[in-house]
Amino acid sequence: MAGAALPRRLTWQLASVLELVDETPRCKSIGLEVPGWPGHRAGQHVDVRLTAEDGYQAQRSYSIASGPEDDHLVLTVERLDDGEVSPYLTDELILGDQIELRGPIGGYFIWEESLGGPLALVAGGSGVVPLRAMVRHWAAGARTTEVSLLYSSRTLGDMIYRDELSRPDGGKLSVHLALTRAWPPDWGGHRGRIDQQLLTEAIPQPADSPLIYVCGPTSFVENVAQALVEMGYEPGRIKTERFGATGT
Repeated sequence: MAGAALPRRLTWQLASVLELVDETPRCKSIGLEVPGWPGHRAGQHVDVRLTAEDGYQAQRSYSIASGPEDDHLVLTVERLDDGEVSPYLTDELILGDQIELRGPIGGYFIWEESLGGPLALVAGGSGVVPLRAMVRHWAAGARTTEVSLLYSSRTLGDMIYRDELSRPDGGKLSVHLALTRAWPPDWGGHRGRIDQQLLTEAIPQPADSPLIYVCGPTSFVENVAQALVEMGYEPGRIKTERFGATGT
């Protein structure tokens, strides 16, 4: 088509490590400086590639944890003991190191202010990473959209961004936490897996036609999405992103 913009060709580039933050015992946020970074949309991801001394290469995709307005690109990586990439990123990487990445990638699982709301975010485990980027993008804007975040984790110690998500925001953001395996004696959040009752309490009603994003392990995403459809939410306004138990 004459005059149509050509897709930008993604190429591998070097990113320098500026910051390392322990989020949980198994999860680390990596702040990166990426020369010429074109910017990203909340919910996108990048590919990361590692090359061994013998030339062997391994690459994995990681969601972007930072908002588009943040100063640096941030990836939050959960270590998998049988992974080829995540153990290096969480245990070996030091300040000043460089890693190869390409991106940003993805145009479906994104949110920006023009899409409106109400906005409902449902996360399981490290599935909270791209949703955190959406919350930060929302916080940097006009905050006219009502946002609710429902986050399920195994234990309080496994909860990523716990301090950040606990800060007051003026009432437009509501956060609901669920622990599935263990909880403190004074725990006031939900105990057990996400069910229809908790979904009813945490997100706007179907009549409000919320835009819903669900991210987490495959079984978690499938169960939540099925429950939402059974509750009467519009399938076309439910966006999902899932990952398996291995491969990151």
